[in-house]
Parts: sequence; structure tokens; C-alpha cells
Amino acid sequence: MAKDDRLSIVPLGGVGEIGKNMTVIEYNGDILVVDAGVAFPEEEMLGIDLVIPDISYLVANQDRIRGIILTHGHEDHIGALPYVLKQVSPRIYGTRLTLGLVEGRLAEHGVSPAFPPQCVKAGETLSLGPFTVEFVRVNHSIADVVALAITTPAGLLVHTADFKFDQTPIGEEAPDFRKFAELGSRGVLALLSDSTNAERPGYTMSERDVGRAFEDVFSKAEGRILVATFASNIHRVQQIVDASWKFGRKVAVIGRSLENTVEIATNLGYLVIPPGMLVSVDEVDRVPADRLTIITTGTQGEPMSALTRMAMATHKKVGIRPGDTVIISASPIPGNEKLIGRTINHLFRQGADVIYERFSGVHASGHASQEELKLMMNLTRPKYFVPVHGEYRHLVKHARLAEQVGIPPENIFILDIGDVLEFTKEGARLGAKVDAGQVLVDGLGVGDVGNVVLRDRKVLAQDGILVVVVTVDKQTAEVIAGPDIVSRGFVYVKESEALLKEAESEVREVISRCSAQGITEWGTTKNRVREALAEFVYQKIRRRPMVLPIVMEV
Repeated sequence: MAKDDRLSIVPLGGVGEIGKNMTVIEYNGDILVVDAGVAFPEEEMLGIDLVIPDISYLVANQDRIRGIILTHGHEDHIGALPYVLKQVSPRIYGTRLTLGLVEGRLAEHGVSPAFPPQCVKAGETLSLGPFTVEFVRVNHSIADVVALAITTPAGLLVHTADFKFDQTPIGEEAPDFRKFAELGSRGVLALLSDSTNAERPGYTMSERDVGRAFEDVFSKAEGRILVATFASNIHRVQQIVDASWKFGRKVAVIGRSLENTVEIATNLGYLVIPPGMLVSVDEVDRVPADRLTIITTGTQGEPMSALTRMAMATHKKVGIRPGDTVIISASPIPGNEKLIGRTINHLFRQGADVIYERFSGVHASGHASQEELKLMMNLTRPKYFVPVHGEYRHLVKHARLAEQVGIPPENIFILDIGDVLEFTKEGARLGAKVDAGQVLVDGLGVGDVGNVVLRDRKVLAQDGILVVVVTVDKQTAEVIAGPDIVSRGFVYVKESEALLKEAESEVREVISRCSAQGITEWGTTKNRVREALAEFVYQKIRRRPMVLPIVMEV
């Protein structure tokens, strides 16, 4: 490393949180971006559809971006790309399936990349300015995942992507252990490793074991079988198809995202479905119950997902029948437990037999557990270690595993979004932070909803709104009409007429006092009405609704 060389790692997302993965690798001004993902909104983000990284730093330095490399096709790694490409125009690199899924996402948003995305595959090497990127085969819960070995003049970085060491994977080869060992022999400056399952001891179950569990359930089920899985988990879909074929069942796919993924994966050859096996949703009722499997979305209890609508009996085409077997082939994302529990309760109410327990074997995580995480560290033998992809507790647990395998604590860095980890000839240290955070997507609006709007939505959801309408004479400031009070989400009007009448009197008195004091600025009058009415309501019933005064002059 030359004296002035400076290599930096800057997470713009994916640390201290689940999702929104985006990492900037910078060497002497040249920038390489790894992934561009979304996160799903937290419970208090009322009305928000998606959360994407704040890419202000990339926009300010877009002429220095050498490319965006996508490690795989999950939404938390590619979902923000349509929004990113509206602001910057870098070259995009990814594996065949990843780019197939990206193409679909960009088409939905009407976005065309400035350059045709370039397809890469495990085992290949790519040169981008001062960066040489080697793509290393790993396994996950989607096909075509690659870890990255990024060689720079300042040293070698290894980014694991989301991974697990599955030695009996479905439809693809096992991880390239030899390559990781070779990288370790060359000397790894820093390892950035997936922390999602850092709390989980042992090894992650093989995807092939899920297929055996499916066959056991399918052999006993007498009615229809509905399997909910993540839309992107093509290996899981393949195993559902295989089990259905073995037991003579037709397959229907329900859920827009799942239908799109199945179509893309089938066209690209990642998913093999025997001819004549697929039936449309309109044909479902014509297939005997013991000869039908339905694959659907809704593993997280999402209110608008196909499974949830079936459970609530609001789906237009498919309902749950007594005797159905429902398999929820996924584990809950933190924060979604209540939604999933509600859906499961409704499925049971409809008479279905629901298989959802973790020990049932119908789901295998796509992330490495503790022993695999330690194996990755022992293979690559990094000088510095940076846990990524996880909530803060996951990062801390992963850091402790790194200490167990012999990495010095002073060489382990738990980063926050916007931190800059710099590597120089003197070693590694934290530099000045860059602008980073989250941007909220609400419908077609991107970034136009901030903390103030969310606070107002929270107030409206919790305490409702009072709208005060009053008409006054412009010359004398006397009340001509009103005040009239309209409430929503506050109290039931018929049962609270006395309270609202008192509130109207309070407003009339405030306006009279303002008139007597010679106040002619209606902004001031509105503020006084708002404050007085808010205090009145709180003193009466200990609630704090949003108060919106409307004063009209005639």
C-alpha cells in the first residue's frame, strides 16, 4: 500500500437493520457500489410502502462511480435500483437470474438504464477502474448468488453477500470452499460478512431437507395443499413442484410477485415445471381437491397478500375450505409476528390444518448460522472484520464470533449507516461520516414524507382530528357563521354533543378576545384557536387530537 492510498468502506444501508442493503467501496476517489436494496416499513411508518437508502453521497459523486454490482435478486438487494437509476446512471453487473428479476422491476417502474446491464457468473473476473472483482459461488434462498472478492491496490476485500454453506443444495453446485481458502492464502484485508443468523447456533438446515418434509406432508394430505413461500425462493418452488408431481397434483401459482418470478425463472431455465402441470387460478375449482397444490405469497401476513385475503375470505377467486392443508414455508421477519399470527388464526377458523412451526422442517433459512460464519472467517483469515446485513444485536453477536476465532477486538468494526471505515498504511480507522439514512416511498412520492408527516399521521391514527370552521366579518372581526366543529376519529358525535357545544363556545370566546385586543392577523387568531381548543379537549377527556382551524373572511 502506497503512503497516500486510501481505501474506504461506507455502508449506506444494511447495518443495524434488516434490508436496505447498500455498501460503497471507495479507493482514491473511485467508487464501487454493492447492491441497492429496499427495506419494508416499520410499524410506526404509517402509510409508507418502502424504505430505500439515502444516496445523496452517490449523487454528489456520480461521475466517480465505476459500477453497481448486485450479489443476488432479493428485494433487499435490488429493490431500490429503479429509484437509484432515476438519480445516477452507473453500469450494472449481476448474474443471469438477478438481471432477469431486475429487468422486471425496472419495467414496472418505466425505468431504462443508461447502459445495458452486464451479465456475470461465478468464477469470472471483472475489472472496473482500480477494482478487480472476482465472483465466488455461494448458496442462499435464491439461485445465482455470488460473493465478491474485490482486489484494490490497498488490499483485498471479501463481501460474502447473503450466504449459507449448503453442501446438498437444490439445482446448483455447493459453495466454492476452495476459492475462499485461496483468498485466505492471498491475504484478506477485510471481510464483510452476513450477520442475519449470528444468534443461531450450529449449522443451517439444507434446502434439500425441506423437500423431504414436503414429501412427508404431501403423502398424508387428503385435500388441497396451499404452500406460502417467498416469491423469490425458486429452489423452494421447485421442491413444491417436485413433490406435487410425485403425488399426482396439479399446481396453481397465485400472487402477482410470485407469478412474475415463476415466469422469469422458467424462461431462464432455473425452474422446471413439467408440461401441463400448471393450471390457472380460474381452473382451480375444476381440479379435485386431492389433486391440487396452490403456491402463494403471504408468508409475512401482509394484509394485501393472496394468503391473507384467502384467510379473510376476501380473495375473489380462491377461498379456504375445511380439509385444506396450509404450509407456511418461511420464518417471520422481525416485527411481522403479529400479522402472521393473525393470518394463521383466520386459517384455522376457516377449517384448515396449518403447518407453520419451525421444527416442522418445512422451511430452511438462507443464512449461515454460527458454525458456518466461523468457517467463513477461518477460510478467509481476514486482518479486519466488518459484520453487515443485520440488526445491531446480530452485528454484536457476529463480532463476538470473530473474537472467538482469533480476530483481535481492535480489528473488528461495527458500523452505522454513513460511517466511513478507512484503510491506510497506518491501519484502519473511522473517518468523517457521510450523509446517509433512509428515504420513504409513499405511492409515487419518493422522499416527500418525512418525520413531520409521520408524526401527524400518528396523531391522526391515535387521537383523530377536529376541524373548526368559522366565518367572520372582515371589517368588524365579528363571527357571522359558526364555529362549526367536524370530528373524525375523535368522538362519536351523537354521544358527545355537549362536549362539542362547549368546544364551540370556547372557540367563539377566543375569537372575541382576539377581536377585543385588536388582533387582525388571522394567522395569530388561528394559532390561538388551535392552542385553546387543544387545551380544552385535553382538560376534559385527556386526548390530544389534531386541531385544524379554518377561518374565512367575508
